[in-house]
Amino acid sequence: MNSRQRIALSALAFAMLGTAGAVHAETYEGVHSITSYASRADVRADAVAAAHNDNPYADGANAGPASVIASSTSRAAVRAEAVAAAHSDNPYAEGASSGTAPVVASTLDRATVRAAARAAARGDALPL
Repeated sequence: MNSRQRIALSALAFAMLGTAGAVHAETYEGVHSITSYASRADVRADAVAAAHNDNPYADGANAGPASVIASSTSRAAVRAEAVAAAHSDNPYAEGASSGTAPVVASTLDRATVRAAARAAARGDALPL
């Protein structure tokens, strides 16, 4: 096959691809007209009302003052709980600030634990 035949064959292939693509092409229907069921006065009234309301999407400092939450607990009870929590251990402490480790009772005697530790140090298999 010479170069002219190759060029003609590739042009034919591209033309066939182009016609196949044209079958699935979208059509342009023009600009759609605006359809609204609200009058200008209704839209303007809604816009004014929305401009005078609080921003429902505001967060942080832009949200304004926090809403008041009604509580059934008395002020003295909350203060007593706060004082008790301040004087207790820190439940979120980690590492050196967590205090001493709790004593855990074991069912094994000291000799059994010591023998298992020596066997592990030597590389012996531990009994399961």
